[in-house]
Amino acid sequence: MRISTRGRYGLRFLLDLAEHSGEGYVPLREAAERQEISPKYLERILPVLVKAGFVEGVQGRGGGYRLAKDPADCTVGDVLRFTEGDLAPVACLACDAEACDRAGFCKTLPMWQRLERVLNDFFDGLTLADLLAGETGVQSG
Repeated sequence: MRISTRGRYGLRFLLDLAEHSGEGYVPLREAAERQEISPKYLERILPVLVKAGFVEGVQGRGGGYRLAKDPADCTVGDVLRFTEGDLAPVACLACDAEACDRAGFCKTLPMWQRLERVLNDFFDGLTLADLLAGETGVQSG
């Protein structure tokens, strides 16, 4: 499974807003510049982040964007599911997948289902606050 630029950039943008939350509304251009992301590309991701309730914006002078939730309440899993659609490692487990004719006897399906649970558990166990604190959920060793 591969997380697209939409998911990665959405996450980076939200982290930038969290890092600069004490500055009020953050202009899109400033966040885009710091994150080295095209402002036009961020503008395409923003509606998803707003609709999901992660971001709120104000137009005009002094306007920009800020997190609508506490960083501790924003899981990486939620961000990725809203920007990616789902975290299914194979097409047959995707949210919009039709029932597979092979599901009843597929020897690999339980493996893919387990991987999907591991991915979701991992990403749901991380918040923006964790990432800001340098926590990745991975033990060094």
